[in-house]
Parts: sequence; C-alpha cells; structure tokens
Amino acid sequence: MSIQASLNDSIAAIRALFDLEATVTLAADLLRAILLSGRKVLVCGNGGSASDSAHFAAELACRFVSDRRPYPAICLTGEGALMTAIGNDYSFAELFARQVRAFGSPGDLLVALTTSGKSENIKRALVQAKELGLKSIALLGRDGGFCRGLADVELLIPLQVTARIQEAHKVVIHLLCELVEPDLAKQ
Repeated sequence: MSIQASLNDSIAAIRALFDLEATVTLAADLLRAILLSGRKVLVCGNGGSASDSAHFAAELACRFVSDRRPYPAICLTGEGALMTAIGNDYSFAELFARQVRAFGSPGDLLVALTTSGKSENIKRALVQAKELGLKSIALLGRDGGFCRGLADVELLIPLQVTARIQEAHKVVIHLLCELVEPDLAKQ
C-alpha cells in the first residue's frame, strides 16, 4: 500500500465520524455528568486500545488543554502486578471485570475500547459494570462483535482495518475531551 492510499484510508475513517456526531455528543454528556457528579471513570482496552485507554485516563486526570483541577480516571491496564495476578489466578478473560468489581461503584463510568468487539475481557467488564450499576461507553470497531449492545452508549467505527479504527478512536477520545473540558474547567 502506498503512503497516499494509507492517508486516504485514514481520512475516510475520520470522515466516518461525522455520522456519529449525535452519539459522540451523547457520550460527552454522559462523561460530563459522571465527572461533575463526583464519580470516577474506569478505562480499559487491549494492545493499542490499552494505550488509548491510558491516553484517555491521562487527559481526564491531568488536563486536556486548559489548566483545571484533575478528575478521577483510572486506566485498568496500568498495574502490572494486579493484571498478572488476575491473569494467573483467574484468567485473562477476567482481567478487567475483576478490576471493575474492585474499583467501580454505582454511578461510575466504564469506558471500554475494542477494535474487534470480540475481546472476551472487554465483554466481561461491560457485563460486570452493568451488574454493579456503572454506566458505560464502548468504542467499538468492525461490526461491534459480541460487545455490541452491552454499553449504554456505543461508538461504532464500521471499518475492517485495525489501524484505521484505532485512529478514529483516538479522534473520538479527543472529541470527548474537547466537549467536556470547558465545563470541567469551571469547577
């Protein structure tokens, strides 16, 4: 594939987000309400989505653009000892669900990222969140896989190439931050 073809595919992936404007706004409204009510955000994903999860949590707990107070956001992929203990003692499928049980409380928010929608550990985290009374936002790819229909708000990037889905997810993360930060800065 040529550089120009890759760039054109990337631009097309970002353009696809125009179709999600109402859903991105809904996700931002939910995120804003959770944070302004004093609740916390838990974020998870695998591989590149784990990095995107850490990025999103950092934007909330530190700042995006404006100097403002920090808000509680925990990336569930950041604690190596805990992750390996869960994986060893239970299973990799329980990696995030167990942490949702440990750190989540009713009224908190789980943000889960999966480019395939077929990550069993993401599915179990979303189910656990619902059982505990957390709200949820899922950033999905392809057809949403078996994670589709599990979150309160779903942002589905209906593409097949993982890199393009991840690029669109990164833009969604930044859009959410841009939409909520002005209100967060007022607190």
